[in-house]
This record gives sequence, structure tokens and C-alpha cells, in this order.
Amino acid sequence: MSLRHKAGGSRGMSLKTHQGISTRVHFHNICCVSFLTLCITVLFVNGLVSIVHAGGFQIFNQSASATSQAAAFAAQADDPSAIYYNPAGMTQLRGVQISLGTVLVGGHTSFASPTGATAGGDFGGTVAIPPPSNFYVTANLKDLGITALGDLTAGLAVLSPFGTLQRWPDNGPFATAVTRANLELINIKPTLAYKLNEHLSLGLGLDIYTFFNSWGEGQAETRFNSSGGPGLPTAGSPLEINGKDTAAGFNASLLYTPLRNVDGKPLVNVALQYRSQATMHLTGGFRDNGGLVADASTTLVLPQVFTGGIALWPIRDQNHEWKLEIDIDYTGWKSVRNLDVHLSNGATIGFPQNWRSTYMTMIGTEYKLLRLEKLPDWEVALRAGYWHSQTPIPDRSFSPGVPDADNHAISIGIGLLCRRKGLFLGLIPCGEDNGGMLRPKAVGLDLAYQVVLYDTRTVSGNMHPLAIPGSVNGTYQTTYQIGSINLRLNF
Repeated sequence: MSLRHKAGGSRGMSLKTHQGISTRVHFHNICCVSFLTLCITVLFVNGLVSIVHAGGFQIFNQSASATSQAAAFAAQADDPSAIYYNPAGMTQLRGVQISLGTVLVGGHTSFASPTGATAGGDFGGTVAIPPPSNFYVTANLKDLGITALGDLTAGLAVLSPFGTLQRWPDNGPFATAVTRANLELINIKPTLAYKLNEHLSLGLGLDIYTFFNSWGEGQAETRFNSSGGPGLPTAGSPLEINGKDTAAGFNASLLYTPLRNVDGKPLVNVALQYRSQATMHLTGGFRDNGGLVADASTTLVLPQVFTGGIALWPIRDQNHEWKLEIDIDYTGWKSVRNLDVHLSNGATIGFPQNWRSTYMTMIGTEYKLLRLEKLPDWEVALRAGYWHSQTPIPDRSFSPGVPDADNHAISIGIGLLCRRKGLFLGLIPCGEDNGGMLRPKAVGLDLAYQVVLYDTRTVSGNMHPLAIPGSVNGTYQTTYQIGSINLRLNF
């Protein structure tokens, strides 16, 4: 990731941020489902843009079903969140399926300097408000009567895979480095998946990264106080750098199923996914105490990500299913070499970063009860998972705006799927086998809880070019707690 700012006028400032169709088509049903999906999408997007202040730069919690398995979901990928975790998995989904969810993120970072100064950082409150959220819709075109295109499934998602929200005291020991950092970035993912045969499916999609002005700040933004150094405003003056842009990348994926049971369900799945880099040329402004001093521009490179996973079902029959999965993510953070700042007067302020690429290991399991004697119209899934993630950020370029460290996460969760004559929440009929225009065949609810424990990190030799020297050095301790919920509708 690189970052650069241009400023005009007598005062320049820079900031480091870590930042179809030959058969009969059931036209009536297609139009009605499409209209319903459009309405939900519009309502959701209007809510999402104010809730993408996510805790952390890379966000893995994109559905409750995956979160409860510590994001070990790429090889399972059997609900609409496959659009994120492995789009090729969409070919496993029948009809039209919708998932809508949100994430409650709470937590705290404590800091202690070598001299004994302390500070606490959070999300601007007990939890990040409004919370990060996600929306998915998939459509199996053959199930909708469109057969000329073969086994093609289309999907659309709106979510936030990268973001940050961190607040520190205005009078804290490193206020000259950062007092608030937030990245209000969303990702729109139009996606296609094609089933080549019973063993192999492929996925391909776009990743459109953008900001919305409807709610919130609608931009990347970092605030800090002037240190009063040469060429800087008066010491203590509140400063801000912001910017926004739209950029696109792509993703490609596959799902290979070498072994199935007698019912045709997978016993082994192998997953691969690649997400490309995306370069955002952010433009905005530099402000001193709220007043615009100069325009500013920034280049933000989102990293490429490779994911591989394998899922095994030791038990998979008509009554029970037990899945074990391990996934590995490789994130190319080494593209973050510098955050050099170029000013309109020709001066350049160097921000060497030298981030390193990292691995993340995820292990997840799901045990599903398919035929409950007392609840014959329900399926219940019990889930758990663990991950270990590395930090890409060296001490020299560490920023409290992203107080990252190696971390461990432990997750648990439950999934409920109600169909036929079942009553959702004891009140709402879940649907019928044939479904209908606005009547689902099934209604599902997924819940997850996760705790993320960051290793205690002692930063030394930090070289922030604008902060008071040494002010970022010290010990950081961070713990996050996450609650996730998704509602699923299968038509």
C-alpha cells in the first residue's frame, strides 16, 4: 500500500495511515424475485455506508456461519456468503437465496509507554456503531427456467472486507501520530459461477471498492494533532487528512469435489480462490482545525489474497453431518513498501513501510442435526473454530490507528434452518416445499460469537515522521469481542 498527499498553500501536511436463452422462462417469478432483491439491496446499501467502520484493516467476519467456524468456510461454501469465501461454491445453492447480516464489534486497546504514560483506544464507544454488515443474493439460473446457459449461478454481494475504526484521546501520549482513524470502504461483488461437471465448479467476479456519501463521512479519514515542528501548524492544532475514490479488482475461484456419498453430497471438497490487488487514487483535503488548507491526494493499494482450503465430512448421512475444514490465507502485504508524501511545492516526505506478506490459518467444524424427533421441520448446526493470524506491520511503521499484532481467535455458533410446516420464532410459517413468489421454502438464522486475542506487542524504534519522536513506542494490548447474526431466505 502506498500513500501520498499533495498540499498547496504555505502550510503542507502529510499523514501515514494503514491503512438467455432457448427454453421457457418463468418470467413472472423471476421479475418478482428480482424486484424483491432490488428493494432489499437499496435499503441495505443505504444502511451499510454508515456502518463500514470495521475494527481492523482486513475483515474476515463476513457471515455468522463462517465467523462461528473462524472463517474456515472456503471449501464448504454452501450458503450465499460463498460469494465472499469461495464464489465457485454458489453452484451448490438451489433457487434464489438471500442472506442479510450484521456484526457487533467491541473491544479495547491499552497502551503504556516506557515512561509510564498510558492511554486507551476503542471504536468510539462500547461497540462500533453502526456495525459492519453484509448482504448476499444468489440465483441458480437453471432452477429459474433458464437452461440455455447451462449450470450457471449469478450472485451479488455488498460488504466490507477492509476497514478500520480506532479512536484515541485527543490529549494522549501519541496524539501527534493519530487521534482517530477510519476507513469507510465497501465492496460490491457481482459474481458468476459455473458447474463444469459433478466434480468441478469455477467462479469469476468483480470487486468494486468505493465510498458512499449517503451516510457517515463517506471517505477515508485520519485525525491527529500538530507536533508544532518546522513547517507545521501551531502545536496541538487538530489536523485531518481525508480522501475517496472508486477502484476495481477481480476474483477467480474453483471448487473441486473428488468424492461424494450415495446421495450425491460432497464428502471431500477442495477450494482455491484468488483476489487481485486494487489501487485507489484517493482525493480529498487537508484540514487544520476544520478549515480547508489544501487539496490532498493518496494512492491506496489493497493487497492480493490467495486462499486454499479442504473440507472433509467423516459423517454425512440423512440424519447427521459432521464437517472438518482447514483453510490458509496468504495476503500480499509486501506491496506496502512506502507511504511517500509528495507536496505541491515539490517536496517529498518519505514514509518507508516495508510491510511483510502474511499467512492466516483457520480451522473450523460443523455438526449438523438434520432430523430432530421433536422438531421435524428444523435443521440445527453446531459450529466452532480457531484461527491464528500474523501481523504484517513492523515496529518502524506501526501506527496506533491500526494497533495490529499476531492474534488468535476462538469462535462458536449455531445455525437454524426452518422449512415446510415449521414456525420461525414460533410465529412465522417457514414455507412450503414449492415455495412461491414471495414465500420462501426455508428460513434460516445463524448466530456466532468470537473473541480475538492479540499478542502483547512492544513497539520500539518507531519512525513516524510527524509525531513527537518516540511517542508511538510502548506496549499495546488488544482484545476484540464479536457477535454476528445472519438471516437467510431460500426461495
